[in-house]
Amino acid sequence: MIGHLQGKLVEKTPTQVVIDCAGVGYEVHISLHTYSLLPTTDYIKLYTHVQIKEDAHTLFGFVEKSEREIFKMLLSVSGIGASIARTMLSSLEPKQIINAIGSADVVAIQSIKGIGSKTAQRVILDLKEKMLKLYDLDEVSMSQSNTNRDEALSALEVLGFLRKASERVIEKIIKEDPEASVESIIKKALKAL
Repeated sequence: MIGHLQGKLVEKTPTQVVIDCAGVGYEVHISLHTYSLLPTTDYIKLYTHVQIKEDAHTLFGFVEKSEREIFKMLLSVSGIGASIARTMLSSLEPKQIINAIGSADVVAIQSIKGIGSKTAQRVILDLKEKMLKLYDLDEVSMSQSNTNRDEALSALEVLGFLRKASERVIEKIIKEDPEASVESIIKKALKAL
């Protein structure tokens, strides 16, 4: 519908801008990532995504095309609306989101406000293959250590250990031995805790 807007920047806040295009002021919702990339000049260009609902037509703007593509991918996931997708892009940089999804890092995605465990897992399930193909990523051993890390952390929580303390101990163990199995991580963590 509207691929991009180019015009004079009239208003700017961390969550939205108003761009004057030939006398019409377009209110465009932005992420904090886009806000940090806005040029200091009066004239800007934003790549846009239009969301049409029964009660509103909303414009979302992005300095980078790649951020817009990630936004659209996030919208394709059931349970992720435009506001949560924008929050994700405000909390993590696009590269961090790509890496978190590509390496199945549930904890990183779940750290975003408004995203629970099930939604984080659904994002990874729905988008991991697309991200790996689109951004030509390898399923690195990092994803294996993240899986082992998550399983070990979950097991320690079930055993009654505090999450923060367990995370610190597990991180230290994985740094020393990135190839450690889940059982090995748990045994070493139990000794340390």
